[in-house]
Amino acid sequence: MSAPQGAGRLRGPGDNRSAGGPLRIGTRGSALALVQADKVRGALAARFPGLEVEILAIRTRGDSILDSPLSKIGGKGLFIREIEEALAEGRIDLAVHSLKDLPTVLPPGLTLGGVLPREDPRDALVSRDGRGLAELRPGQRVGTSSLRRRAQLLAVCPGLRVVDARGNVDTRLARLRQDRYDALVLAACGLQRAGFGGRISEYLDPRLMLPAACQGIIGMEVRRDDRRTAGLVAAVSHGPTMAVAEAERAFMHRLEGGCRVPAGCLAVVQGVEGKVSGMVADPEGGRIVRLHRSGPSAALRRLAEELARGILSRGGAEILAAVRDERAE
Repeated sequence: MSAPQGAGRLRGPGDNRSAGGPLRIGTRGSALALVQADKVRGALAARFPGLEVEILAIRTRGDSILDSPLSKIGGKGLFIREIEEALAEGRIDLAVHSLKDLPTVLPPGLTLGGVLPREDPRDALVSRDGRGLAELRPGQRVGTSSLRRRAQLLAVCPGLRVVDARGNVDTRLARLRQDRYDALVLAACGLQRAGFGGRISEYLDPRLMLPAACQGIIGMEVRRDDRRTAGLVAAVSHGPTMAVAEAERAFMHRLEGGCRVPAGCLAVVQGVEGKVSGMVADPEGGRIVRLHRSGPSAALRRLAEELARGILSRGGAEILAAVRDERAE
């Protein structure tokens, strides 16, 4: 997939602007990341006609290490560290992330300034022959880099072989065609944004496959002391999505979790009512603690924190302790 159209100049992070120059967006250099950054550029351009925006591609450590599972090399934080360093040092003004990749605790001086409207939060199955999950045969290989997906897949279909799958969307789909896997599980929104929505064999119901916290949300990280950029970002931020994002991030923060623990969360608002679903599982799918909380949408964050406490008290704490002990070995 080519770079997004209308993104302005694409530059390396070593370039600097003069005072009063264009707004600089930093992101990973993958095709999908560039599409996400271009969505932010488009939102800013629509709200502030004439605003000049540059997109700067930054290579991260996570983009360089493709032969090890994320859970063993430091998690999704590997995909944002260099971008946050560029933001903190003033080499960029705004960092754009898939919000599910952004840790719940940010470096001093940085904050989540806003989000774009949430897209499809579900996971999706892409199989070589178009089969759905229930049609896969025991022993068939399903690729994913997520412990959360692994646990839920094995809980539903214990006969599957769940194998690690790293790389960008294009790379994973190419390996599927090369018979490295029989199927893949990926974020539906990522496939759609990258132009591969037509390859989806089945959208996985969240009641079966609870998504990662903040899946489907594009987040915009800024410096706390940069009032100009913070104001621009706040003006294009989507309030309802920010509310569910803060709730889901509060859930994960209470668990002290990230991609290195098998946990998922989904908050939904319908009018004045809100619902938060969460789960923690052991990586082999043998035990899953899953709960829901409903209440006023205005109290969504509190509901998420209560949900996390409930899961921990019902066995989630023991599961997470075992996962972390195994990871430390």
